[in-house]
Amino acid sequence: MFGELEGSPVDQLAGSVPDSAPLVRLTYLIRTDGAARGNPGPASAGAALFDLRRPDARDPRATPDASISDYLGIQTNNVAEYTGVVRALDLAHSLGAAEVHLLLDSKLIVEQLAGRWRVKDAKLIPLWSQARQTLGGFVRWSAAHVPRAQNTVADALANEAIDRAWAGGPPSVVRRPSG
Repeated sequence: MFGELEGSPVDQLAGSVPDSAPLVRLTYLIRTDGAARGNPGPASAGAALFDLRRPDARDPRATPDASISDYLGIQTNNVAEYTGVVRALDLAHSLGAAEVHLLLDSKLIVEQLAGRWRVKDAKLIPLWSQARQTLGGFVRWSAAHVPRAQNTVADALANEAIDRAWAGGPPSVVRRPSG
């Protein structure tokens, strides 16, 4: 289900689905990020979901089909990162996705989800468990580490949540696909 990836993470994640092949089942490319201003500190999670049937879905600057921007209160950065993954997977599942490909700038989470690194932090174990359980509901999934520069959409969504909460706005904004 999860294999070692070579080359560009975006190319490799999508490599099993040629650009010219029509996708029959709903597949999302998911970029997530967590933010904490202080560690622990005011924290948030952001996620951007891209329908891989779109020609620009692999472009890090593309507008997401669905997104999450959640303020989490005082948390660690790793809790924020994992929360972004869990909420994105839940959203993808609720939208009927059969397959998901995660692009994360947290190597820790990529390695833990793949089972190559142990989850030692007691606060992360339930989030890891929930993520793994949700991933088990997809026909196929993968996760790859990307540089922060390729994750700016998710980073912006995470930071928007903190700014919005501090300004008295809603703690959570979830945008679903229209149509």
